[in-house]
Amino acid sequence: MTMFRTTFFVGMLCILSGTHVNAQTRPAPPKIGDVAPEWKNLVGTDDQKHSLAHLADASVVVLVFTSNSCPYSVDYEDRTIALKKKYADTAAGVEVVAINSNAFPEDELDKMKQRAAKKQFNFPYLRDDSQDVARAYGAVYTPEFYVLDRSRRIIYRGALDDSTDAEKVSVSYIDLAIEAAIAGKLPEVTTTGARGCTIRFRRRRR
Repeated sequence: MTMFRTTFFVGMLCILSGTHVNAQTRPAPPKIGDVAPEWKNLVGTDDQKHSLAHLADASVVVLVFTSNSCPYSVDYEDRTIALKKKYADTAAGVEVVAINSNAFPEDELDKMKQRAAKKQFNFPYLRDDSQDVARAYGAVYTPEFYVLDRSRRIIYRGALDDSTDAEKVSVSYIDLAIEAAIAGKLPEVTTTGARGCTIRFRRRRR
């Protein structure tokens, strides 16, 4: 019995130690008001490499984690295109960027190119093949939207609007966040629950 208790205690200690190390090595997702994680050299459907630093002239950056394979993401494509059109000619400078981090065959770059061409995306559509960007942002769903202000602080995270049915939308959280960012303020609503499919992450070996 004594040997059993000793073995059990040592085993539990190892488990707890491993959990502690994992918690220390895995960064916590950014909070509202934190500076947004950088992304670098993500290949887009235009075959160019894109970085957050390339958007230095923009006052506001709207980032959406999306995918080809999620029906919710597909439903929001037209609304994302419309969002880009709405702010395309504004003096403030609002950029929209879509990132696909999903580990499904339908979400590989060649499929992304087909989707972007079919829908005539008017915003960069980038492949996060390593999934490092999604992990850095703590992204969970597709679609999931982030609004970054001039200082590249995250001032909003969540859904684009208040309904998955475009005809029933009464509040555009993204519009409110963009307006707040342009005014140098935080929006009244900084976080909402994103609605969509969970991002499929590849299992990493320890």
